[in-house]
Amino acid sequence: MNFKSIAKLISTIGMTLGGFFLLDVVVGLIYGENVTRFLIFIGIFFLVNLFVWLGLKNHQVDLKIKDSILSVNLIWILLGIGGAIPLYLYTNISFASGFFEAISGFTTTGATVYKDIESLPHMILFHRSLMHWLGGMGIIVLGVGLLSMINPTGGLSLFKAESTGISLEKLTPKIKDTALSLWIVYFSLTMFDMLFLKMFGMSWFDAINHAFSTISTGGFSTKNASLGYYSNDGIIWTTTLFMMLSGVNFLAHIKLFRGDGSGYKSEEVKWYFAVFLVLSVFLSLVHYYDSGISLGSSIRNSFFTVSSVMTTTGFATTDYALWGHFAIGIIFIAMLIGGNAGSTAGGVKVIRYVIIFKTIFSEFKRILHPNNIITVFVDGVKLKDKVLMATFAFLFLYIMTTVGLSIFIYAKGYDTMTAISGALAIVGNIGPGFNRVDPSCNFSFFSDFDKIVLSFGMIVGRLEFFTFFILFSREFWKKF
Repeated sequence: MNFKSIAKLISTIGMTLGGFFLLDVVVGLIYGENVTRFLIFIGIFFLVNLFVWLGLKNHQVDLKIKDSILSVNLIWILLGIGGAIPLYLYTNISFASGFFEAISGFTTTGATVYKDIESLPHMILFHRSLMHWLGGMGIIVLGVGLLSMINPTGGLSLFKAESTGISLEKLTPKIKDTALSLWIVYFSLTMFDMLFLKMFGMSWFDAINHAFSTISTGGFSTKNASLGYYSNDGIIWTTTLFMMLSGVNFLAHIKLFRGDGSGYKSEEVKWYFAVFLVLSVFLSLVHYYDSGISLGSSIRNSFFTVSSVMTTTGFATTDYALWGHFAIGIIFIAMLIGGNAGSTAGGVKVIRYVIIFKTIFSEFKRILHPNNIITVFVDGVKLKDKVLMATFAFLFLYIMTTVGLSIFIYAKGYDTMTAISGALAIVGNIGPGFNRVDPSCNFSFFSDFDKIVLSFGMIVGRLEFFTFFILFSREFWKKF
């Protein structure tokens, strides 16, 4: 194990994170808040990482795949600790609660421990949203760009260890160029969303924070009622649109940025929007029939809710847990879907369902026509057996992790719906669930130990299981 390379990478990420945290201080100064403790923390945090980096400045970073996997896991611990300390210093919560909130921020889960969000200092509200925004695309992608400058051969293995989805489509000769393109598109979407929100009546502060949370599909809001605070249809529909765009594979956005719209013609994107429309229409009709509100309001709330849940953002306009059992069933289905591979959304991902169902139907054909050669194609490309195996292995780990966490929550004395939906919301990086963790509630009632366990549940979901669970295999540590 190349521990020096790992330490140098982590210290580089730490210094970068400290630099970004200065934006929190700027917000605090703008609103006349006491930033002294925040500055002291940033100074110590930055210097500790700087000393480590200086001690290894002459070391050539060379990360193999095992080094990359361990690095990614350790970086998430660093992010949790670094993000938690300001919360611990400025709000009345335990460090475990702060760690939970930070991990929820960086993994873009959006589950919170705060009961009164509007009472928090502006710099802490911005800190929460900034963690979302950095974690949305993946703080590791930023690390890839930095690492590639240090050692161009090490970046790709790290990117594979962090990136979500079936495979990494390398659009440019150098991985740092791909990372840069991702950040340009990511930043552009954030700016457009922010400007539209401002145009429809949000303050600049709220517009920036909600844009950060929307494009990252995170869900932290500056308001206790989330987007339900705003009665403006323009704000609701703008957020719905940008949540859906953020759930699309960002490589498709990059292609469009270069004048190629073929990325939006993929089977995954087509099924993504088809499922969204079907679920939204059904939920609109059910909500309209059960609630007695106008059809327009039902459509607005339902399309927003499906978009929020399906992209694992976690915003809410109303408490959808009160819409009735049929509506809850539809929303539960949306929770199970997720966005596209290569997007900021969590969940299973649409492409995996496409592969799974195509594989199932191919087995039906194989049974009926045993002498025929049956293959699975996606977008005209024949899928290799290792892709099929990885897809089903992922689904198995997803189910088992969710079941295990559900049993853990249920064993703590909570009801079945809280246990199941809470585990699904944590592992799928969705945020709110039902009953005690529905959109009107928060996760503050869990013990500190529970919050640490749930925090690792969020990390496991963010890393899509393999990168985390491989640490517990004998083969990983062999010959180190």
